[in-house]
Amino acid sequence: MLEKDIERKVCEYARSKGCLAYKFTSPNRAAVPDRLFIFKGKVWFIEFKAPGARATKPQLREHSILAEHYLDVFVIDDVEMGKMIIDAKITVIQS
Repeated sequence: MLEKDIERKVCEYARSKGCLAYKFTSPNRAAVPDRLFIFKGKVWFIEFKAPGARATKPQLREHSILAEHYLDVFVIDDVEMGKMIIDAKITVIQS
């Protein structure tokens, strides 16, 4: 499965659960995560990869910067993992 297919399916799932799923681009900052998810005032990011692919060093650097600001960043290469993350985040937020 292609990265864009994984991203599309996870975003569709997130939207079906009431999340906003924004494409995250930053013209002045390279290697930002692919998507920004928002649910009831909480924000997290997902970097999508093709099956077996890993985040690049610049991406990992950006993920670390976001984590230093108490934001969650996930790297996924599988639709089911993406759905599990969405479900887990929603469950924690609703608790």
